[in-house]
Order: sequence, then C-alpha cells, then structure tokens
Amino acid sequence: MTAGLLISVALTGASVAVAGTISFVGLMAPHLARQLVGPTTHEGLFPTAALIGSLIVTMADLLGRVLFAPTELPCGVITAVVGAPCFLYLLYRNRNG
Repeated sequence: MTAGLLISVALTGASVAVAGTISFVGLMAPHLARQLVGPTTHEGLFPTAALIGSLIVTMADLLGRVLFAPTELPCGVITAVVGAPCFLYLLYRNRNG
C-alpha cells in the first residue's frame, strides 16, 4: 500500500513538473465524472471525463483571457485556483465519509 502510494505521488509530481498544472485536470476530471455517471457505469465514464476535462480547460482559458482584459492569465493559474479547493473537498469527503 505504501509503495503504491509513493509511486503514484511521484508520477503525479513528475507530470505536473513536465506539463504544469494542466495535468491536474487529468486527476480531477475522472472524479467529477464519477459523481455524474455513478459508481457502476464504466462505459460512460471515459467520454464524460474527457468532456469534463475539456470543459474545465476551455473555461479556464476563457476566464484567463476575459478577467483581466488587457493582459492574460495563464490557463494553469485558473485551473489551480479552481481545482485545488475541489481536490481538497474530495480528500476531506473520502477521509470522513
């Protein structure tokens, strides 16, 4: 259990280091899709996760361009600001639920 956790943390850290915080969307989209699709349907999970991930990145890019109109915020900043509280909520819910 501990070795698997360490490997997953190392792989997640490496993907964020290489791709930036956009790879965080790849971690959050399946969890959000699982809440929409439910725990038993696997055939609808992959397309739903792909759609949710693309919507998150598209909306983050749109907000980054529109919020501070003369300048642009990077898409990763918006995904981090929105994604971190969602991730912390999922951690809290799984630990106490």
